[in-house]
Amino acid sequence: MSSKTLVKICGLSREEDIDAVNELLPDYIGFVFWPKSKRYVDYAKAKELKDKLDKRIKAVGVFLDEDIDKVAELVHKGIIDIVQLHGAEDEEYIRKLKEKNGCEIIKAFNVNKLATLKDAESSSADHIMLDSGAGTGIPFDWSRLNEVKRPYFLAGGLSPDNINEVLSKIQPFAVDVSSGVETDRYKDKNKIISFMKVCRNEN
Repeated sequence: MSSKTLVKICGLSREEDIDAVNELLPDYIGFVFWPKSKRYVDYAKAKELKDKLDKRIKAVGVFLDEDIDKVAELVHKGIIDIVQLHGAEDEEYIRKLKEKNGCEIIKAFNVNKLATLKDAESSSADHIMLDSGAGTGIPFDWSRLNEVKRPYFLAGGLSPDNINEVLSKIQPFAVDVSSGVETDRYKDKNKIISFMKVCRNEN
């Protein structure tokens, strides 16, 4: 496994965002399909953006308690490559979604609501994400993650200002950033560059 931490830039909503990531090539990008999010995109817009996305970048669809058939349809149509679940989706939901089309699944867990991280580690999802909540942009006590044996995505309060410190303490499989690389609620290419340089040991 590469020593470089994989990078997911979440909450893309504009063509300018796609142009930026096509140049910078993070490993994953995210489309948020939760209507209450300020980064929400509808399915038609996501398709338009995905059609312009470099094929080397995996598109992740972020959902919160969405109907399984709707999620599976987006995978089937190629609008997203990976599903990220941020709600109360249980093991039965994950099993049924897998049966629909065998898609790759990331299940997010709010670390602040877990008494033990073993619940997250035992998930049947392909990947787990350890977060401080649904897009809060607030960090948590990262030292808790030293007990986690399973590879994980880290999210919640990450930014170019703290990612070096974070990666000096823990070794996540991947990091997920959204508000931390924004200026006035829009993705900022220069902040994405700064963030990715640290993750890819280019400083």
